[in-house]
Amino acid sequence: MSSKKNKFAGSVRIASACLLAFSIQAALAQQQLPVNAAEGGNLWFVELSANPIADGNSKKNIAAAQGQFRKAAKDAGVQFKERRSFDTLFNGFSIEISPAERAKLMQIPGVKAIYPVELIQTPNPEINSGGSAADMATAISMTGADIAQNTLGYTGTGIKVAVMDSGIDIDHPDFGGNGSNGSTAFPTPRIAYGYDFVGDAFNADPTSPSYNPVPNPDDNPDDCGGHGTHVAGIVGANGTVVGVAPDVTFGAYRVFGCNGSTTADIMIAAMERAYADGMHILNMSIGSAFQWPQYPTAQAADRLVEQGMVVVASIGNSGGSGLYSAGAPGLGEHVIGVASFDNVTLSDVLQVAGRNITYNTMSFSVPAPTAGNEDLVFIGRACNGDPLLAIPAGKAALAERGVCTFREKALNAINAGATSVVIHNLNPGNFSGTLSGPVGPVPVVSISLEDGMFIRGQAAPVLTWTDQKLPVGGLISSFSSYGLSPDLALKPDIGAPGGSIFSTYPLERGGFATLSGTSMSSPHVAGSAALLLQAKPETPVMSVRSVLQNSADPKVWSLNPGLGFLDNVHRQGAGMVDVDDSITANTYITPGKIATGEGEAGPFSQRLTVYNNGTEAVTYQLSSVNALSTGGIITPSFFAGNASVSFSSDMLTVAPGSSATVDATITPATLPDYGQYGGYIVFTPDDGGQAYRVPFAGFVGDYQSIQVLAPTGNGFPWLAQLSGGFFAPCTVNCSYSMQGDDLPWFLIHFDHHARYMEMNILHAGSMQPVHPVFHKTNVYDYLPRNSTPTGFFTFSWDGTRIHSNGGKGKTKVVPDGDYVLQLRVLKALGDESNPAHWETWTSPVITIAR
Repeated sequence: MSSKKNKFAGSVRIASACLLAFSIQAALAQQQLPVNAAEGGNLWFVELSANPIADGNSKKNIAAAQGQFRKAAKDAGVQFKERRSFDTLFNGFSIEISPAERAKLMQIPGVKAIYPVELIQTPNPEINSGGSAADMATAISMTGADIAQNTLGYTGTGIKVAVMDSGIDIDHPDFGGNGSNGSTAFPTPRIAYGYDFVGDAFNADPTSPSYNPVPNPDDNPDDCGGHGTHVAGIVGANGTVVGVAPDVTFGAYRVFGCNGSTTADIMIAAMERAYADGMHILNMSIGSAFQWPQYPTAQAADRLVEQGMVVVASIGNSGGSGLYSAGAPGLGEHVIGVASFDNVTLSDVLQVAGRNITYNTMSFSVPAPTAGNEDLVFIGRACNGDPLLAIPAGKAALAERGVCTFREKALNAINAGATSVVIHNLNPGNFSGTLSGPVGPVPVVSISLEDGMFIRGQAAPVLTWTDQKLPVGGLISSFSSYGLSPDLALKPDIGAPGGSIFSTYPLERGGFATLSGTSMSSPHVAGSAALLLQAKPETPVMSVRSVLQNSADPKVWSLNPGLGFLDNVHRQGAGMVDVDDSITANTYITPGKIATGEGEAGPFSQRLTVYNNGTEAVTYQLSSVNALSTGGIITPSFFAGNASVSFSSDMLTVAPGSSATVDATITPATLPDYGQYGGYIVFTPDDGGQAYRVPFAGFVGDYQSIQVLAPTGNGFPWLAQLSGGFFAPCTVNCSYSMQGDDLPWFLIHFDHHARYMEMNILHAGSMQPVHPVFHKTNVYDYLPRNSTPTGFFTFSWDGTRIHSNGGKGKTKVVPDGDYVLQLRVLKALGDESNPAHWETWTSPVITIAR
C-alpha cells in the first residue's frame, strides 16, 4: 500500500461539513425518513492562511489579513454576518452565512479552511440529590489527592485554574462567598478572574422553547445553571466539600446561560480571555463528540498549551455510541483528554437464587424496601403496544431496557398489577435512570444486563429485598467515550473519578448535588495538575500530561472484572490518575504514550527516554502487558489482546541526575480484523518503588479497509425528494424545480470518519464534467461518523457549481438538463493518490426543470 498523504495544496476545504443528523427509525417500512427540525447549519468558522499571534504572527499583520478578507468578500458579493473575530489562538472569524453564499466564500483569497460552528449542548449529567461530602472524599482518595494534601502538604496554592463552563456560584461558602444569594461582590479572593460571555437568558439551541441566541455579556460570571459550580468544586472547593486542590485561585469563564446550549466560537473567545488573564490551567468539561483533532476548539486549545497553559478537557459521554466517539477539544494533540471511572460507592442489594444483585433506584421512584420476598416474572419490553410476556399482578416485574421510556415501562407494569418493577440494561453494566415524575407507591430499580439475564434463566425466580450494601465502582464508567482519535492518535489520555461525584451546586438549587459524567472526571485531573505544578513548579507544561500518565494506574475490564483483563487503552488511556505518585516520582519517561498507527505497516519502533531525577542509580526491568482489544465501531466486541513488545535491552540502568534510552518494538495485534488494540510498557525499578507505565494503542490491519459509505438497511446513499417533512428515495424520473425545498437531497450514512468528500457534477449522458475544470459543487473536509448504526447526514445541491477565476470566487448556475452527482470520499488517513482509499457513489439522473 502507498504511504499515507494528506496534501491538498492550493485548494480550500470545508472542514467538517454542515451536517444535520436525523433519526430514521420512524418510517422504515414506508421508506420515508422524517426531517429533523433542527437548524443552526448557517454558522461557520473561517480560518485564514496567516498564523495567529500564538504562532508568532503580529497583531498588525493579522488585522491586515482580516481586512483584506473582508474587502475581497465584499468585492465578490459574498453576503454574510460577522459574529466574532479571533487573532490570538485562531486567525479568522465566526460568521452566519447561507449555503449558496458559502460556496462563494470558499474561493476568497486567504481562506485556509471553513468549519461549522458546532452547537455545544449544556452538559447534562445524571443529577442525584443524595450523597455526601464523604463521597467526594472517597473520590479524592482514588486519585491520591488526599495523600498529596494531607501527607505531602500540597493544596494548589499559587496556581490559577480557569473553569470554562456555566460560571461559578460567587456566593457559595465553599468558594469563600458569604452564603447569601447575590450579595457577594465579584471578584473575590478565591474567584479572582472571569467573565460572563453570554448572560442568563442565552440559549443557542434553535429547537429549544427558550431559544435566545443573542449574548448579553457582563463582568460577573455567577452561575445559575449549576454545572460549572459542580466542576469548580471538584477542582478546589474548600468547605463542606474539599476538592482536589482546595487553595487554587479560580477564573470563571461563563459560556452557558442558565439553561440551554452554547456555540464553539464562544468557547474560543473564552480561551483567549483565559490566556490574557494568565491562567495556569484551563478545565473544559465541554465539547462536541465524533470530532477530529483539527476542529478549531482543539486547535485553539493546542496553542494554549504551546503558550504555557495546561489544558484539560472531558473526552465525552458517548460510550454507548462505540469507538471513535471522543470529542473536541479533548482530542487536541496537546490537550489532556480525560475518561471517567465510577466513584466507589455503596450500592443497594437485592437477591435472586442466592445471587447478590446491586441495583439503582430510579429518580422519582419511592425507596425500595429493605426486606421481603416477591415472585418475579419477566414481562418483556413493556412499551405501549407490546404484549406483556407474563401477568405481573401481585408480583415483581422484570422488564428489559430499550425503545420507550422507563416511565412508560414502569406504568405499564404497574397498571398490570406489579408490586415492584426491575429494568435490566441492554448493554453490559448497570445504569442510572429517571422516571421523569412520580409513578405511585411502587419502587422502580435498574440492574445490569448480566444480572437481568441471570434472572431470566431461573425457572421460578423469587426477589428478596435486603438492607445490605456492597461497594461498587472504581472501573471505567459506562458513558465514558471510546477513542482512538480518527487520526489514530491515542485518546483518551488518562482517567479520573466521574461517576457519582458529590460536589458544590448553586445555593438556590440546594448547594450540593451528585452528578456523573466525564465533566466530573476532567476537573479531578485539572486539580491534580495544580498539585503537581505547586509541588514541581519547574515541570514544563508540555510534560505535565506525561508525568501524570507515567504514574497512572490501569484498571481491569469494567464489564467482567473477575477475568482480570485490563480495560481498553482506547477507553481509559494511561488509567486512573495517581497524583501523589506523580509528585513523589523521581522517574520521568517520554513519550508518555505511543500511537502505533496501522498494523498493516508491521512492527512499530519507539525510542523511550528515561530520566532519573533521584540521588541514586536505578535499574529498571522492562516488560509489557496487553489490554483488551475491540472490534466493530458503533457496537464494540471484545477480544484478548495479542500484541507483543520487544526491547533493545530488557534492563536499563540510569545514573542519578541522568537519562538513558531504550528502544521498544511493538508487534501489532492480529485480532480482531479492523479493530483497536493496546497495552502498557512497564518499567519496574529494582529499588522496590512504584512501577511506571507507557500506554500504547493502534489499529489492527489496514485502516482504509473500513467502509465509510455503509448502506445500512435503507440502502444509502439516497438521492431523495423532500415533501411534507419526509425524505423519499428517488431512483427514476427525479425532477426538481430548484424552488424552496424542491432540491436534490442526498442522504448518506457514514460508518466511519472521512478525511474528505467532494461532490462533482457530471452530464448524465456523457458522464463528463459540466465544465472541463470547474465542476465541483461542494468539498468537505474532516467529516465525522454517524453516532448510530442507522443515522444519516443530509446534503443538498442548489443547482450551482464553483467557478474560480484568478482567485476570485464565483458560482455559476447550471442550466436545466439531466445530470448526475458523483460523491467521492477519501477515507481517514487515506492517500489521495491511491484509488483504493476512495469510495465513490453516483446518483440516479437528476433532472433540473426550473
